[in-house]
Amino acid sequence: MAAEHTPEKRSALDRFLSGLSESIFQTKLGVADVQLIGYVSDLMLRFVRIDAVHKMRRNDGRPATEVFQLLCEAERRIGIAKREVHRHIGDVTLFWSGMFPESVRGDGKDSPDQLLNYFEHGKRSYKIASTIQADESRPPCELLNRLSDQFELCAYGLREIRREIDDAEPGQQLLLS
Repeated sequence: MAAEHTPEKRSALDRFLSGLSESIFQTKLGVADVQLIGYVSDLMLRFVRIDAVHKMRRNDGRPATEVFQLLCEAERRIGIAKREVHRHIGDVTLFWSGMFPESVRGDGKDSPDQLLNYFEHGKRSYKIASTIQADESRPPCELLNRLSDQFELCAYGLREIRREIDDAEPGQQLLLS
């Protein structure tokens, strides 16, 4: 007798972000790439926790909190570790430029990030990550390449998701089509 397949239990927040992502990307933007939409939805869910945003560490063990620091770390790494740092740079720049574009210029006048173009570095980092092969437990190279190629569209989709959340009246349940 075959084992019964049970779907993975998903949190309410996961279901909400997935449904909202599907609605925005498929209905408003006409994007039917299920893998890409799933990645963007998962990105939002992962980055709900700030420690996921600051998961990469510098040589001294402190978190790399700026894209500039992440770029320096990526240059020090090789193989899968280099891929993961570049993927993280892509994720961070996509998340911030999409969800919080007003804050992508660093933490202040002394931040090296104030001089960085998040779109350029995000696209470049996803492209570099897509050239480094990894096992099947990591996002496929083809997906990272599509994230690079469609970075602006994904950032726009994230802005639309934020707008949908911001426009909801307090206590109003967002209706997803």
